[in-house]
Amino acid sequence: MPQRSFMVYDVPSTKVRGEHAHLVCHQFLIAARGRLRVLVDDGHNRAEVELADPTMGLYMPPRIWGSQYHFERDTILLVFASHPYDSADYIRDYGDFRKIV
Repeated sequence: MPQRSFMVYDVPSTKVRGEHAHLVCHQFLIAARGRLRVLVDDGHNRAEVELADPTMGLYMPPRIWGSQYHFERDTILLVFASHPYDSADYIRDYGDFRKIV
């Protein structure tokens, strides 16, 4: 059961969102409208996923670095999170992330 949900919208196609990992929070991402790309990185392997269908989503477990980019105009990204917001749960520096994983 999600403890938090939020939407990301009005993101210019040249901007990158995310660029962090979580220590304990799980997330599920859905392109509720439009299309975007998500980079997922476990510290050893990277993959790019396109979200473009609101019937499909992307599960991101803890300790996965995620970045969202190439938002099409009018895209709405819906995110469900397993935990309430806690700034201490974020790993915001990629070097620190690599040390942790």
